[in-house]
Amino acid sequence: MATRDEIADAIAGMAIFVDLARPQLMGVASRFEEAFFPKDARVLRQGLTGSGFYVILEGEADVVADGMKRATLARGEFFGEVSVLLGEPPIADVVATRPLRCIVLGGPDVESFLVDHPRVMYRMLQAQARRLSAANRRFAQT
Repeated sequence: MATRDEIADAIAGMAIFVDLARPQLMGVASRFEEAFFPKDARVLRQGLTGSGFYVILEGEADVVADGMKRATLARGEFFGEVSVLLGEPPIADVVATRPLRCIVLGGPDVESFLVDHPRVMYRMLQAQARRLSAANRRFAQT
């Protein structure tokens, strides 16, 4: 398990946390838990209750919806937030394609975290807008 300092160092350059000063990064490191998943582990399961907001520190994971790979996520990317925010089951599996090390914030704590960190919420919205735009482009091509 990494120390708070090590987690703060690991997230410092990530796009979602780029606006945070060192004391805020330390606060993030103390609110999130570290989680590890072996290769081929399902972190989230489509149709089942979402458990939290995950940020990848190391490794990769595929997003698989209805048996079809939709994306690959890597260091600095996040998942699980939509399910938590909507209070709905995940719409896709997230499967570790390599050993995966994440930080995770439990669902009940996500709202207060985002309210306390509006720049993180803004960066999350930007990422969601990019994902939606990419999905719309793919849909338009079919």
